[in-house]
Amino acid sequence: MKKTIISVLVATIALTLIYSYKPNDQTNDVLKPKYNYVTNPSGFIIRRGVNISHWLSQSGEWSRNGTFFNESDIFKIKSFGFDHIRLPIDEEVIWKEDGTINETNYADLKKCLDWCMKDGLNVIVDLHILRSHHFNSRNNEGKMTLWTDTNAQRHFLVLWDTLSGRLHKYPNNRVSYEMMNEPVAPEHEMWNVLINNAVKHIRKLEPNRVIMMGSNRWQKPFTFPFLKVPEGDKNIILTFHSYHPYFVTHYGAQWSAIKDYKGPVHYPGQCMTKADYDKFVDTSKHALVSRINEEKAFDVYNKEEFQKIIQPAIDKAKQMGLQLYCSEFGCLPFVGRSTRLAYYQDITDVFRQNNICWSNWDYKGQFKIVKVDSLTQKTLEPDKELIGILVR
Repeated sequence: MKKTIISVLVATIALTLIYSYKPNDQTNDVLKPKYNYVTNPSGFIIRRGVNISHWLSQSGEWSRNGTFFNESDIFKIKSFGFDHIRLPIDEEVIWKEDGTINETNYADLKKCLDWCMKDGLNVIVDLHILRSHHFNSRNNEGKMTLWTDTNAQRHFLVLWDTLSGRLHKYPNNRVSYEMMNEPVAPEHEMWNVLINNAVKHIRKLEPNRVIMMGSNRWQKPFTFPFLKVPEGDKNIILTFHSYHPYFVTHYGAQWSAIKDYKGPVHYPGQCMTKADYDKFVDTSKHALVSRINEEKAFDVYNKEEFQKIIQPAIDKAKQMGLQLYCSEFGCLPFVGRSTRLAYYQDITDVFRQNNICWSNWDYKGQFKIVKVDSLTQKTLEPDKELIGILVR
């Protein structure tokens, strides 16, 4: 009798598992839109994603060890509820100095794309840093010669010729290109000329590939009115970055002048008060004082302010009839836990209210959403509360 009952229970459980199982490559079924998102003819659908930083971009020996990022991470990301990754790559990682492909590192890029194709994640391949262009050069990282060197500009197009020549076989509805991260041109028209030439270049081989296109000056929304977008090309997604309020999101960042500020910051509300400034700011540190002024640290930040900051990008997307995407936003964990979660809650609320899809920065870097073993770089348990906010 007991054996019969056990057999029935086992059979019932097995049938339940069979009928509840959904193949993990049915991406478009999972992504039935809850909101009124703009679509593109190629069918490249993204809603909630995460950046895979410090693996094929800004990487070191500690992250190129086969443990920092592998297929198990793709499976985890999918299981968390994300539908895509943004995959930054650097020229110096994928290409040798003589311009030929580093086949060993390119093999990792290809493996990642193949993992995503199998496990049901879409991918944005983001050319993050060039030998001639580093978005953070003002903080003494990399070089910034692209805007004055016509050879460097031609070389940028050659890089994409090479990459497109290898990646064009991946389905248009699964893989897209972000041609350069956070352009920092002295004049907006310099970026307009370069990015529009690059789009034309890609279109010769890949007329239907979705291309991510952001504005000059770190892809900040306020420069979107100056961005020139190709008319009639509906396989473009406009992309911006948002790290306001900077003194909250980058609190404790050792690569920025903000590292010299040891006082409190506040969100929501006035990011830095006059009392905070008087007590904690060493005015002889000119880079810090300049950054406080540039980032408007005395302003009040909340959902309403986020809406105002992002509005120029929203307006541009509506004008062009294109989808809008925030490909980077995030807050370091060095502020209080409640402050960090309040930031993520509010900014994603604004994204949802405006039909903006997004990918947070980042998966395992300093802005991480999972815990990491500091010795092995192995992925540990996820921050379920934060991830829950991000994938709603």
